[in-house]
Amino acid sequence: MFNALKRWWNEPGGSRSTVVLAFIVFVLAVWTFFEMVGGAVPGRYLELEAKILRGFRQPGDLSRGIGPQELGDMVRDVTALGGVAVLTLVVIVVVGFLALRGRFRALVLILAATISGVLFTDAMKSVVARDRPQVVPHLVEESSLSFPSGHSMMSSVVYLTLGSLLAQTMARRREKFYIVAVAVLLTLLVGVSRVYLGVHYPTDVLAGWSAGVAWAILFWGIAWWLQRRGQLRRPAN
Repeated sequence: MFNALKRWWNEPGGSRSTVVLAFIVFVLAVWTFFEMVGGAVPGRYLELEAKILRGFRQPGDLSRGIGPQELGDMVRDVTALGGVAVLTLVVIVVVGFLALRGRFRALVLILAATISGVLFTDAMKSVVARDRPQVVPHLVEESSLSFPSGHSMMSSVVYLTLGSLLAQTMARRREKFYIVAVAVLLTLLVGVSRVYLGVHYPTDVLAGWSAGVAWAILFWGIAWWLQRRGQLRRPAN
């Protein structure tokens, strides 16, 4: 094991810096999540969060989001990208494609990341038991607990995991960058939409993002390791 790591460290190319950066981001994501658990849940940032939630509403009418009515409709459409129905459909489509291509190890990784992410989110909601914010009226109906944001975490888990695994099948760096950038953009838009709609505190979303990023990096690392051992296909030039 040590000799294998030593050989990898001495290899030319960019994989070493990528793995080191991923590890740093993973550590920061885990730290951020536990900071939110220890600081945000007891209400340490509640005053700032209330200002942010009100900042997304019309002055003098907290029942209306900022911007025209069309913006509110767009935000509801965007938030659906992190909902159970859309994410389930995305995973089913990707899993079906991988099955057709005979990529069963990648298929298992996708399912494992998604299912474990759902279980972790539900467990944390039950343990923390934080109520939804009441600072502003909700623009959509939600009945579950608030911390962490399930939409934010699961969009991070699904889109970032899919993006990172798909990027590993690309040979060109710009293609890798584009795929990961799209996954990050979708994740950010979903999280911001939850605050706009008033159904989550900003720290709920930050916790969901950080947990989802850590989840995605963990499974990216597993895929990277399997690829180096020849158990996942490498990209074709």
